[in-house]
Amino acid sequence: MPLTHRVEFKVQLQNQNRFQIPKIIRWEYKLEPSQPMKVTLRIFNLGFYESFLGKMLPDGRVTVPRIVIVQLHQRMPDLKASFLEVYLDPV
Repeated sequence: MPLTHRVEFKVQLQNQNRFQIPKIIRWEYKLEPSQPMKVTLRIFNLGFYESFLGKMLPDGRVTVPRIVIVQLHQRMPDLKASFLEVYLDPV
């Protein structure tokens, strides 16, 4: 079943401004590295959203663009210590 509706989960930002999509979500929706998706990030417990179009790397990680990181840093200076809510939408 391909990604046809919004999926959400919580993650921490990893090295090189990346986060990993949980394996169970990748398996359930048969996500492919070439599949584009709309990614929305929200700092947990804050009402601030940032969205971008992204693709998953073969290892299941998504790289967050630098401009989005800069916008998120304005609201939360220490992103590595906070959780992000991730919403994946089909394009």
